[in-house]
Amino acid sequence: MIPFPDISPEIFSIPVGGMTFALRWYAVAYIVGLLLGWWLIGRAVATPRLWAGAPPMTAEQVERLLTWIILGVIFGGRLGYVLFYAPGEYLAHPGDIVKVWEGGMSFHGGFLGVVVAGLWFCRRERIAALSVGDLLALAVPAGLLLGRIANFINAELWGRPTDLPWGVIFPGQAAQACATLTAPCARHPSQLYEALLEGLILGTLLLWMAWRGGALRFPGRIMGTFLTGYGLARFAVEFVRQPDAQFVSDGNPLGLAFHLGGYGLTMGQILSLPMIAVGLWFIARSRRAAAPAAA
Repeated sequence: MIPFPDISPEIFSIPVGGMTFALRWYAVAYIVGLLLGWWLIGRAVATPRLWAGAPPMTAEQVERLLTWIILGVIFGGRLGYVLFYAPGEYLAHPGDIVKVWEGGMSFHGGFLGVVVAGLWFCRRERIAALSVGDLLALAVPAGLLLGRIANFINAELWGRPTDLPWGVIFPGQAAQACATLTAPCARHPSQLYEALLEGLILGTLLLWMAWRGGALRFPGRIMGTFLTGYGLARFAVEFVRQPDAQFVSDGNPLGLAFHLGGYGLTMGQILSLPMIAVGLWFIARSRRAAAPAAA
């Protein structure tokens, strides 16, 4: 067992009036992730050799795109969590929907928010949606890496109990959930599994594909690889990730959102399957399309 490191979720806090302003690692992860993504997109757009023709956007359009993506991430992530994971709770207390500072964001909801925002931006700016999708997919893993590390620091989204030597003894609710087990119990650091798979490994693959493999010359290939890679990684990690409490019951100890005869899928797995299918379709589509001659 590995004791949980003594890291505060807050970097610092400042009293302001009768309130306290706190800067949290989770907020910094979002901000730095968005800035890194913005920088990566800017670098790709400014590198003509990566494209079969002219880059799909100008530097000014990249700046405008950032605003829409921020809105898509925040609104989509929050509404996705409300609709996918706790609709009854927020239906009873609708005022709590806006309390994003209390936690509760869904990657799948944020992804859908970014899709809507990106499509609206492409329509408004009259630019190729598939190429913009490739650029956004290229930028996402950096944010996922930082966000999952922040989840670990917050001691949230922890895994199921394990006796593996790298199991972590999480504090707070994770420790309370171990009350019926032999205490203290260690859990899979599923946040770090996701940081490694969805962030570091997937991000490295996409960067190689873009800068060395010529994948940006085939619209949809980077995006399809991201969707497939993320979906597979999330589907696999769900086997060791602790399910949300609202799905767990005496007859459903594994917290499966869909189950039949003791077998089924978690909500994360259900939401990942369409991503895998759509991703494979985009990859196949890009393979069928002939790449135009390089400029």
